[in-house]
Amino acid sequence: MELPRRWIEGYQLPLAAFLLLIAPFALDFHLHYPDEMYYTDAAIQMMQNGDYLTTYLGNGELRFKKPILTYWAVLAGFKTLGVSALSSRLLFLIAGAALIPLVYRIVSLISSNSRLPQWSAWIVATHPIVIFSSTRSIPDILLVFFMTFAALGVAGLIHNGKKAPKKYLWLFYLSLGLAFEVKGLPAAALGLIAVAYLRFNPWQPLSLKQLLYPPALLSGVAIGLFWFVAMYFKFGPVYLDSFFEDQLGMRVGSRLLQIIRHLSLALLLMLVLFVPWFIPAIKNVKKNTIAVFHENKVFFGFVALWVVSIIAMTGLVSTFYERYLLPVTPVAAIGLAGILLKRQPEALNTSLNVAAWAFLGINWLLLAVALLPIIGLENPPLIYIQWVAGLSLSLFLAFKLAIPAYRLQVLGTSVLLVFFNLSLLSHPLSIPHQGVQVRRHLEQQSIPENSQIAFLGHPHYASKIRIGLGTAYTLKTFKKLAEVPEQFRYLICDGAHLKDLPDGAFSSDLASLNWDPKYWQEMVTAIFSGETNAAKRQWGKKYYWVERLAP
Repeated sequence: MELPRRWIEGYQLPLAAFLLLIAPFALDFHLHYPDEMYYTDAAIQMMQNGDYLTTYLGNGELRFKKPILTYWAVLAGFKTLGVSALSSRLLFLIAGAALIPLVYRIVSLISSNSRLPQWSAWIVATHPIVIFSSTRSIPDILLVFFMTFAALGVAGLIHNGKKAPKKYLWLFYLSLGLAFEVKGLPAAALGLIAVAYLRFNPWQPLSLKQLLYPPALLSGVAIGLFWFVAMYFKFGPVYLDSFFEDQLGMRVGSRLLQIIRHLSLALLLMLVLFVPWFIPAIKNVKKNTIAVFHENKVFFGFVALWVVSIIAMTGLVSTFYERYLLPVTPVAAIGLAGILLKRQPEALNTSLNVAAWAFLGINWLLLAVALLPIIGLENPPLIYIQWVAGLSLSLFLAFKLAIPAYRLQVLGTSVLLVFFNLSLLSHPLSIPHQGVQVRRHLEQQSIPENSQIAFLGHPHYASKIRIGLGTAYTLKTFKKLAEVPEQFRYLICDGAHLKDLPDGAFSSDLASLNWDPKYWQEMVTAIFSGETNAAKRQWGKKYYWVERLAP
């Protein structure tokens, strides 16, 4: 049955494809980004101690490097659905998906081109950093979500000029305030740049009286500074040392060669990360860019300024991360879509066709490789259903590719399908994660709730175990056994720390066992030999449940 035309030509299809095909990565720990532990650890402790403003690390130390809103996003998921991998990331997945209709709405305000909103929506939906950030409980996707809302406010001001309704100023300033509560100074910098551009651009400048609308401006400032004021009254100015060290100290580089290298890398990645869309845009790029700019000088001048600004800010950091480019990715996608649509339709359709076949080929390769762990390892029935669904959808897309009118949708869905099929490979290695396995072990052993448990091992895995245990137990991380107080009767540790425990003082049981990806060759050999259980015990990642023995 054919989808309604408004779905195919609107934002609904890329939105649905994004949610359905990216969800497997988001809703369980196929991939667990290390920084997620800061926010999930703190949110669980908020639920345990009732203090929803102060953020703690897993070892009990205070952490003030990031404002509060990301912690609250994790907390909201935990409060709503219970403590789990799914609930820790749910709002982040929704924020990433929301970029698609937001971009569609921005383009609808600034352009009369009926194809531009759809193209922009697909390009932002398939951006790899948008996808990965949407599957992690870290600040970046929330930052771009609120900055894109701010860009919608800018688009409304540009579209309406001096007659712009006040709602766009409210949208702009409130979004900046919320973005500041997510990640601090980058939001303020981009916001100030946007205000300066709206005031001084040579085509349609707005007066300061119109821009600095006190109710909206002061409300945004109040939202942005709320947590900082609260922490000042609670801890004094000392907490700002950690915040500014993170925002300005360790982030800002000073060496010239480093700055040049980071600027070059930021410029390259700003283009290349729009894979595969940037490739057909390269031909006649100067001519087409100028043509797009002349269609709406005010808006595309704003896009260019924000893109240049984020590249410059990213170039100054001491440690480079590609996700630092994310705040302007949605507006950059609009510019790229405009450039693509300046190409001749026949040539553009040919480029889409080639790219779609390439990504369908990648999907078929992933499905073929996934057959090995699917057949050779134990898997839940859902994995077999997912493999069949991935194959069926890829064949359907190949059939639809013969129709030129569907090539945009086929290419976009094929890109998203890669991530859906990648989760087939990560599932045998990662699921069930250590937290789920340890929780099952505690239930089998009837360990009393509210027990204090010490963790010895990498804090990255402590975070997953803490999520598995939820609020029923208190899990605290330690670097070594000598730091663990005597009142901690129970411990969870990895193999290295288990060897260091004194003989006769503890009993231990294997509580968690996962394949270790670095021993993938041993896993493949075990599948062919049929000795997977023995190989997993020999080469897998292990965590042990340890109890102190009575003296």
